[in-house]
Formats: sequence, C-alpha cells, structure tokens
Amino acid sequence: MTGASLRLVAHGHTAALRGARFGGADDGLDEGGLRAALAPASSDAHRRGPLGVHDTCLSSPALAARQTADALGLLPTIVTALADCDYGTWAGLSLEEIAHTQPQALHDWLSAPESAPHGGESVTAVRERVGRWLDEQHRAGGRIVAVTHPLVIRVAVVHALGLPVATYRQVDVEPLAIVRLTSQGARWHLRLGG
Repeated sequence: MTGASLRLVAHGHTAALRGARFGGADDGLDEGGLRAALAPASSDAHRRGPLGVHDTCLSSPALAARQTADALGLLPTIVTALADCDYGTWAGLSLEEIAHTQPQALHDWLSAPESAPHGGESVTAVRERVGRWLDEQHRAGGRIVAVTHPLVIRVAVVHALGLPVATYRQVDVEPLAIVRLTSQGARWHLRLGG
C-alpha cells in the first residue's frame, strides 16, 4: 500500500449558504465567495502551495465547487461521489421555512441521520457514499485535492475517524476550509496545521 494524502476543500460562499438554505447543484458562488476564493491565488502563500503538491484534483459536480476549483487555479475531474446531499423537496428552502411548514420533518431530519423526510438522501446515505469513495482513495494512495461541500467534508471526517454518523453535527466546516487526511497504513489520520 502506498501512502495517501487528501486535502478536502470546502467551496466558497453561495447565497444558499449565507441564507441558511438547502442548496442545489446549480448554486454558484456569490460575489463575496468568488472574491474569497480568488484571494489565495494572488497571495504569496498560494505560490508556496496551500493545497500542497498533488497528483490528482477532483471536484463535486456542483457549480460552486467547480467555480472554487477554477478560482484556486485547479483543473479538476468531476466526481459524483463528492456531490452534496440531495435535499429533495427542500432544495432552495431555508431552515426557517421548513421549521414553519414542516416542523416535525425538520426535527426528524436533525435528530436522526438516517431520516430523509424531504425525499432525497439521508445524512447516513451521504456518509455511505462518501465513505466508499474515501476508502477507494485510501487503497489507491496518492496526493489528492478535492473541492466539495461542507456536509461532504463533515461526513468524510466522521467516516475517516470511525465515529458514529450523528457526530457529523459536531464538525464545523467553513467555506474555503481545507481539511487534510493522511494515511501510511490501515487508517486515515486527521492532520491539523501546515
């Protein structure tokens, strides 16, 4: 087995993120999100490589992820396993709207990761999808940068560390955050710092 290094990059701000709305695949970066994603490209830190040397660059199919990758000067291959949760009928709606019109459904979704009252994917299903992809990267090895969604990164961390799926709620991932996972053996390690 060869070592693996994975940098998961959260896409920049979108109007849906700022408005606490369930996003969709067509949500692009808002003006502030684009400016923030472009900022590292002009800094000295970027020239030294905040994303490190990589063999492969991947991206969620979502517009915000592709725009973030482009702003960072990356040329990613699109990978459907990195897609955001399918929020079904809730796509485009705010938490406040769901709380007002479907309070029990929202409670179920927030309290049970296997619940999908919106008709889309449950968080458990997202973790299973992302976990399979993460396990494949672990076996393959190499240095990978992947631009994706905060929820995808949250469940990836939970999977990599072997934590119960419900702990994803305790992992916060901000727009443009970089989470690094490394492996030289049987399991992933969360690496903090440079």
